[in-house]
Amino acid sequence: MTTILRCFSGSTCSTKRPNIDGASMGKPKNSQPALHKVIMVGSGGVGKSALTLQFMYDEFIEDYEPTKADSYRKKVMLDGEEVQIDILDTAGQEDYAAIRDNYFRSGEGFLCVFSITEHESFSATAEFREQILRVKGDENIPFLLVGNKTDLEDKRQVSVEEAEKKAQQWDIPYAETSAKTRANVDKVFFDLMREIRNRKVAENKLNNGATKLGQYKKKCVVL
Repeated sequence: MTTILRCFSGSTCSTKRPNIDGASMGKPKNSQPALHKVIMVGSGGVGKSALTLQFMYDEFIEDYEPTKADSYRKKVMLDGEEVQIDILDTAGQEDYAAIRDNYFRSGEGFLCVFSITEHESFSATAEFREQILRVKGDENIPFLLVGNKTDLEDKRQVSVEEAEKKAQQWDIPYAETSAKTRANVDKVFFDLMREIRNRKVAENKLNNGATKLGQYKKKCVVL
């Protein structure tokens, strides 16, 4: 059973989960699937909410009120492992720029979305990335550049080559999606989760190595 939780900014959300014995699933009791926190960023109207809702509910909602901040949670299978994805869909409007820092601090990975039909939204991705790097203090934070609305190819203003060049400059992946046709929607979310997971694995190895080194030093006695 898929558990989906949607929270609106400023509200308290809860959900009752089915009582499943973890041991019967080959997991220790009380163990929870890994949680990967994804933040949606980009200018207003580029389709961040449409992508999120398509991924969550397999539905395309064309007329959607401007977002302040909506949160969604869902259990999915990532390469054979059950995990949870937490998606925070943030506002693209300039009016909310001052509060984005708080949202960005909680993110483990970012989908930076622009519309291929609006070059201004593509240019704005540089500002979003700069703000994220400033808040996180980490240039290697998992980050994907996403060109949305490929179903409107006849209105394209941003070429694939231009977008790929920008992604290469930032040393990040680039993908194009359509929230309307669902093209590559799952791909961008799962690719970002893999980057988040791989980063966590690397950090755990590093931390465990440092802990073992510390234990080894404590056992050494200088005569």
